[in-house]
Amino acid sequence: MTTTSIAFLTSSAFSLLTDKQFDLLRANGLMARLHDERGELFDPHPIVKLYVPGMRATWLLSAIDPRTPGIAFGLADLGFPELGFISLDELEELRVGGELSVRQDRAFHPVKPLSEYARDARRVGHIVT
Repeated sequence: MTTTSIAFLTSSAFSLLTDKQFDLLRANGLMARLHDERGELFDPHPIVKLYVPGMRATWLLSAIDPRTPGIAFGLADLGFPELGFISLDELEELRVGGELSVRQDRAFHPVKPLSEYARDARRVGHIVT
């Protein structure tokens, strides 16, 4: 699936995200753009936590670029935590033994803005939820 093929969809084209999560991530992406245009900081809570069982690979996603819905923004930890852009297409392609490797932590309930998760992760060396 290419990002251009989902640019006009109103629901999630990604098995990792529910329609509601996709909508919330897109809404955050729109708000981030508006705040950026005004020179304001926008620091939402993450919407979803993804991980690969048995590996040190975790992502906290807070927004989706409304112009490119296959690109999310969040905190990634693949051995060291960093904020940045994440390809949802690439996460969908991560497979071990033919099965999708990335899982969603359905028990995750964010309690602080993404910047605080990033600050704490840098302090201890990994994402702590």
